[in-house]
Amino acid sequence: MSVVRPGALDARVERLAAALAAARPKPRVVGLLADNGPEWLVADLAAEKAGVVLVPLPAFFTPAQLEHAVGASGMDSVLGAPLAGFAAAGEIEGLRWWRRAALPAAFPRGTSKVTFTSGTTGAPKGVPLRAAQQWAVAHALAGAMHRLGLKRHLCLLPLSVLLENVAGVYAPLAADMECCLPPLAETGLRGSSGFDPSACLAAIERWQADSAILLPQMLAALTLALERGATPPRSLKFAAVGGAKVSADLIARARALGLPVYEGYGLSECASVVSLNLPGADRLGSVGKPLTEVRVVDGEIHVKADGAWLATGDLGRLDADGFLHIDGRRKHVLITSYGRNVSPEWPEAELLAGPAIVQAAVFGEAKPRLCAVVVPAAAASASAVEAQVRAANSRLPDYARIGAWLLADAPFTPQNGLATANGRARRDALWKTYGRRLDGLL
Repeated sequence: MSVVRPGALDARVERLAAALAAARPKPRVVGLLADNGPEWLVADLAAEKAGVVLVPLPAFFTPAQLEHAVGASGMDSVLGAPLAGFAAAGEIEGLRWWRRAALPAAFPRGTSKVTFTSGTTGAPKGVPLRAAQQWAVAHALAGAMHRLGLKRHLCLLPLSVLLENVAGVYAPLAADMECCLPPLAETGLRGSSGFDPSACLAAIERWQADSAILLPQMLAALTLALERGATPPRSLKFAAVGGAKVSADLIARARALGLPVYEGYGLSECASVVSLNLPGADRLGSVGKPLTEVRVVDGEIHVKADGAWLATGDLGRLDADGFLHIDGRRKHVLITSYGRNVSPEWPEAELLAGPAIVQAAVFGEAKPRLCAVVVPAAAASASAVEAQVRAANSRLPDYARIGAWLLADAPFTPQNGLATANGRARRDALWKTYGRRLDGLL
């Protein structure tokens, strides 16, 4: 059964934790490579209880990325699927177990989990987290959403993604909600970049989910499906969207079609969610009110995470009512030849506000005009794409408008090296691929 209720897995968690603790030699760093399901959650909670470091491994990682995560963490065991260099060690609580001899990496004291993010390069970045840090975020979310009366959450993202792990499982369990953990194929997600909006809408209806978490590209695809006549999910009361900047126009379109979507913001180093819009406490264009202490220093957002201030590298501001606004990454800021500073995430979000463009990357460092590479929707015509670029430009000041653009040869994916695992564009790789052609347009 894929529906998990608070306390329902306690006996299984105890058995697996005891097995891990009793093993000789005792495992110190355990990888978890498995599809969404109750077994994944059992392994997650049991590792915490047994005092071993858990490393969730996304199934969409390439073999090279998996090898890097194994080596960087000093992994000595893996649950779920096998990895090269590990020997079979039996089965416990529905999960196969493999082991090898290895020395663990040096983690900060109290580390219970290492989440590997794709970052902006091919090698995943390991972020160590304490259990208390993750549960603090979960309880903050549970408290913030208590008045919404949510009863059932459907996990649409891989549990190996920290956002779903903390906000989609820990927070609902802390709020005494049910969690639906069907295999990802049933929810419409295919690997790191494939998504079937019809399957997703059917899953929400089937599981009668009150809440879900979406990535921006998922929201765009669902909105387009609804605009083409799909039926909006009747049970859904709250859908959080995060992972990259989202156009306020896209959120408004989605809401008008019956999707109760609210933008949030987070970082792995802060155990996922930092701020979130909510019904009754919502401001379009912002990422909501912070759930923890936040300050802005010289235009950069700093977050109080696990007792210390973290400089996020994100540019933003807090408005007079306490809503947080994100302007982009400090390291991505473009300075045009006219001396204007532009965060490319801003025009990119506007380009993605309509149905004709599904991915975009904006450039313009030391150029008189900005330029863009865009990926059109499957059925979008060149004229539809051009109209969407014009619409985006109408909402932007002259210095942030797209002066030239070209159609990408293929979607940006982790497989072709043009996107991270969560869909963010790899700017250096894109410029290397398209820079000469874009220069020819300016």
